[in-house]
Amino acid sequence: MSEPSYKEVTGNGLWHNNPALVQLLGLCPLLAVSASVVNALGLGLATMLVLTGSNLVVSLIRNQVTDAVKIPVFVMIIATFTTCTELLMKAYTYELYQILGIFIPLIVTNCAILGRAEAFASKNRVLISTTDGFMMGLGFTLVLVVIGAIREIIGSGTLFANMQLLLGPLAVDWGLQIFDRGLLMVVLPPGAFIVVGFLVALKHVIDKQIANRAAAARAPVAKGAKRVRTTGTIS
Repeated sequence: MSEPSYKEVTGNGLWHNNPALVQLLGLCPLLAVSASVVNALGLGLATMLVLTGSNLVVSLIRNQVTDAVKIPVFVMIIATFTTCTELLMKAYTYELYQILGIFIPLIVTNCAILGRAEAFASKNRVLISTTDGFMMGLGFTLVLVVIGAIREIIGSGTLFANMQLLLGPLAVDWGLQIFDRGLLMVVLPPGAFIVVGFLVALKHVIDKQIANRAAAARAPVAKGAKRVRTTGTIS
């Protein structure tokens, strides 16, 4: 089996095989903490770090680990990177870490991470596997941020509020007050399901339009003169 290209890996991570919109993996933390952009971005970056690091290490040891023990080994690698990420957040973004709570340690149970380690990193070279982990994590993060932005605007009437929890004093003035009161349901779990449902539906619509345009472009064009039948009287 030939190794996929970097273009294909990038397209799969960001769009065609996006963990959140296509594989529908990692939905528990995605729905639970995406009530604001800062929460979504914090969890997304943490997940991206774990995905990239675990794919890198799994690819490095892929020829030394037997099938009998590879799943426990992969889980240990993912748990190690999750712990390192948790310690980094405790050291530099402690308030945000407290807000995200149990969902940072639960990154180790994210099926998208173990799935990429098993399906891709254990079968491909280091550089392409690292790229795959980064792009899958980036795609997951982008979807999280979009959901967080939609829920924050509609649910709270703000955008980029409390970004200093992640980016420090530089982002203190980034918050925007769009309107005074929001729709409470949007920041609750039902609102998260509704927003994700609309995004998945939108992706399907876009994919269908792209497929229709591609099919129209591939349609054969008849060459040569065409016979035209004329009816009626011509004066």
